[in-house]
This record gives sequence, structure tokens and C-alpha cells, in this order.
Amino acid sequence: MKYKEPMFKAEELKGKTILVTGGGTGLGKSMSEYFLKLQANVIIASRKQEVLDATVKELTEANPDAGKIIGIACDVRKPQEVEAVLEAGVKEFGEVNGLVNNAAGNFISPTERLSPKAFDVIVDIVLKGSYNCSLILGKYWIEQKLPATMLNIVTTYSWTGSGYVVPSAVAKGGVLSLTRSLAAEWAKYKIRTNAIAPGPFPTQGAFSRLFPEGLKEKIDPVNRIPLKRYGEHQELANLAAYLMSDFSAYVNGEVVTIDGGEWLYNAGEFTGLEAVPEEMWDIIEKQVRGRNKG
Repeated sequence: MKYKEPMFKAEELKGKTILVTGGGTGLGKSMSEYFLKLQANVIIASRKQEVLDATVKELTEANPDAGKIIGIACDVRKPQEVEAVLEAGVKEFGEVNGLVNNAAGNFISPTERLSPKAFDVIVDIVLKGSYNCSLILGKYWIEQKLPATMLNIVTTYSWTGSGYVVPSAVAKGGVLSLTRSLAAEWAKYKIRTNAIAPGPFPTQGAFSRLFPEGLKEKIDPVNRIPLKRYGEHQELANLAAYLMSDFSAYVNGEVVTIDGGEWLYNAGEFTGLEAVPEEMWDIIEKQVRGRNKG
């Protein structure tokens, strides 16, 4: 299957240094590895240094001819720690000219069960973390007159909202607005800002929290997806690499949904008619024609 394969094959990101928050695990790790293969230098940041060290070791050994990767512990909720990551990246690579705001957190819960602290945990990581990184790197790019590219990872319910993940919906909606606002304001500095809204891409951590085994048996996410499969990490990494590359130089302020049609399928009022057996459509057709004649 071609969608499981890398889209670019050579040095499409050579000369770029990209900071990926939440880059030690999950989709952040997958994107970081592909950036490396395309000869970018990559800085991965998350709160646990031991996780970062393990990822750096793994990706370096697996990709000996790729770019260079370093891992720096950082809590994106704290501006001073983000500043320290930027300083370390500049010291190591000379400059940083790409940012992927990927760090996130989420869990399912009826909203009335949540405390203000529970809201803060998610909103602070997703929204505050994104604007901390965007502001700190953005000021650096503007001061240094560096062209740069920013990519934010949002979700399809950034537009619609969603019950049972309200803190995440609030935060991701804010990041969506941040994406479009900065795209309009900072393009004059040659800073492009785009976003990706992924559907279900299984990861060891986040996916198991959102769809624990008992719930997954009752609500199988695959049944909500017209393509009847989950996304492959390489598919998202391909899209991210394109948006971070110079091939997308005229794409600014765009949010690309990659969900196998899930969002549109579940938004359609009559999509549930897929459950109607084929033989029953003959009966329905006769009934409809009968009413039209009358």
C-alpha cells in the first residue's frame, strides 16, 4: 500500500531545524523520525528526559545517515523552559526555523464530573503550551529575520466542539484560531502557519485513554470511518513533511483534515441509512413512489 510509504525520498528538509513538542512518543515521534530521514535536524521536547533520551537513541541508531536529533526536557506550560529549549537548539544547530505544536493531553469524562483543575491540565498543555511556543519562537524569528514554518496539530472537533472531551475541544478550538490569526498577521515576516486535524491514528498512550477496552467494544471507532480503517502514522508524517517543506510555500492559514472521511460521515443527517439492508431498499422505493403518485 503506497499510503504506508514515505512520500518524499531524499533531502526535502535539509537545512531546516525543527522543534517538535511532544516529540518523544506517538505521532510526534513518527513525524520527528520522518523529518530526520529527510535530512532535517530535529529537537524533540517533552516533560520526561528519560523518554526523550530513549527516543533519541532509537531514532539515531535506526537512521544513521539522517539529520541530527536532540531531546530537551520541557514543560510547554512554562515560558522559561520553552526559552531554554530554543537557546539550546540555537547553540546546537545555529538556528531553529520550524515548530510543530504537537504536545497535548486528553481524557474522556462527563463534563459535570470535572474540576477546574482537570480543565486546567488539558487547556494549559494544549492551548497555553501552543501559544507559549508560538510566541517565543515567533519573536525569535522576527528579531532574527528568519523565514519559518509553524505547524499545529488540532482535531476535527476544533470546529464543532464535542461532548465528553470539553477541555480538549476548548483548547484545540483556541489553537485553530491561533493558527489562522498568526497566518494572517505573521506572513509579512515570511512565517507560515498551518494545521493538521487528524482523525483516529492509534498511539499507545492517547488512544488507549480515549478508547479503553470496555468502551472500544461498544463504540468501535472504525465503524465511524467510511474507509473502515485507522490512519497510518506515515500518512500523517507525509502530510506534516509537506507542510513543513518549501513545496508548500503558498499554503498559509490552512487546516488539513486527515481522517478517512470520519467527520463528514458522522455530520451527515442520513448517513446512518448505511445500516439499511439492500433488500429493504426495494420496499422503501415502492413506498416512496406510491406516495409520490398520490
